[in-house]
Amino acid sequence: MDTSTYKKQVADVFDTSAATYDRMGVEFFTPMGRRLVELAAPARGERVLDIGCGRGASLFPAAERVGPSGYVLGIDVAPAMVAEARAEIEARALGNAVARVMDGERPELPDRSFDVVQGGYSIIFLPDAPAALARYGKLLVKGGRIAFSSPVFKTGIFPFLPPEFTPLIPRELLGHLPPEWQPEALVRRFNSWLERPEDLAATLERAGFCDVAVLDEPVRMTAASAEQWVDWSHTQGMRLLWQHLPAPQAAELRERLIGGLEALRRDGGPLVIDVPVRFVTARVAR
Repeated sequence: MDTSTYKKQVADVFDTSAATYDRMGVEFFTPMGRRLVELAAPARGERVLDIGCGRGASLFPAAERVGPSGYVLGIDVAPAMVAEARAEIEARALGNAVARVMDGERPELPDRSFDVVQGGYSIIFLPDAPAALARYGKLLVKGGRIAFSSPVFKTGIFPFLPPEFTPLIPRELLGHLPPEWQPEALVRRFNSWLERPEDLAATLERAGFCDVAVLDEPVRMTAASAEQWVDWSHTQGMRLLWQHLPAPQAAELRERLIGGLEALRRDGGPLVIDVPVRFVTARVAR
């Protein structure tokens, strides 16, 4: 698949789900975004670029930290996501935040115009993320920082989902996915630089960064029920699987997921899963 087709697929997925993205009663992206901003630690008055801002899970915490004298620019390839972020910016009457439609892989922005570049579960989706990292370095001022999050990729674990999901998704269902979205293809792509911290650090250093820190930390995901989680999964990256499944196979997977996840609930309480997340921070080496 060529790069432009891939980016259009990603944009279409998130455009379709923008109205309900992270709004289905499942807590995950919002606490993960807050934690990312804590680690990025933008100071009052600083300028922040948020790559793949979505509806603003990390954009709004960053705007709060930099204050009225600071500035946060959120960019996303999906116009509907940007529209949702803009509506929230307007609803909050924020004068220090802006959202724009822009290719996160090649942001058309002035050199040395930001103190912090951050990306929550977004930079890893870029067709050539290591090359994009070098471009981000040019956007940062001397001593500027980068911070991004990703899943913790491990061989044998279904990509992008907590380990609890791997036995719940029959391998034969995955045959309906296009070749580039097959788990083996995703593992090859991401594990090439993301699975081992030493490879990740080396990639950032080649891109012009230093003081690389890799922190694997769980983020608690909560849902009122397994059914609620499955409904929510249609609004995020797993939509790529759902939209390629024929109706009978989609119904089968839905029942398997609901049954398996309900077994994880305790005493009728909410579904709670601690999701392994990798947080990466570094400083530009100049």
